[in-house]
Amino acid sequence: MNKIMVIGIGPGHRDYILPIAFKKIEASDVLIGGRRNLEIFKDFEGETQVITKELDKILHYIKSNRKDKKIAIIVSGDTGFYSMLTYFKKHFSSEEIEVIPGISSLQYLFSRIKEPWQEAPLLSLHGRRENFVEKLKQYKKVGLLTDTIHTPENIGKILMEEGLDHATMVVGENLSYSEERIIVGEPKEIIKNGPYQMTVVVIFHEE
Repeated sequence: MNKIMVIGIGPGHRDYILPIAFKKIEASDVLIGGRRNLEIFKDFEGETQVITKELDKILHYIKSNRKDKKIAIIVSGDTGFYSMLTYFKKHFSSEEIEVIPGISSLQYLFSRIKEPWQEAPLLSLHGRRENFVEKLKQYKKVGLLTDTIHTPENIGKILMEEGLDHATMVVGENLSYSEERIIVGEPKEIIKNGPYQMTVVVIFHEE
């Protein structure tokens, strides 16, 4: 039985995809991923499937075809950091899956601002409300994955409501793409410079 490949493809640009990821993708018969991620592999000669919110359809396709086809699922960033690996592990055993890591967007942003991140809590605000303010007060820096609701502007407003007007926010927008922007400022400045597209946020706070 073919293993199901779950492959991290980094923050977005081809330059940040590991060579082994390209190798595994080239050896696959089917490539499954988000529409924007699939655009990176326009020269892929096999079959492609777009991931939508109807994950049960993708799951059914994989179960029905994995015996006869080598299937690779590509995910943004790293496979082990708030990715779809969690979902697929609910339906397949570890022996049925092979995982190739990637560079996460927060890892990339910390490197761009030349800051270590081993002591910073890394949180996701995708569809959830993490208490990042308490983490920030405790650890003095946090990294946040954002979504369309928990935007940099929204995060800035929360900081100001909590009396953290002088915290330093770093917004990484369209990371690794040609239109990349990295904006640094206090919450009020970040709010003023919005709106943003495809962001992650790092916050520093020294009392």
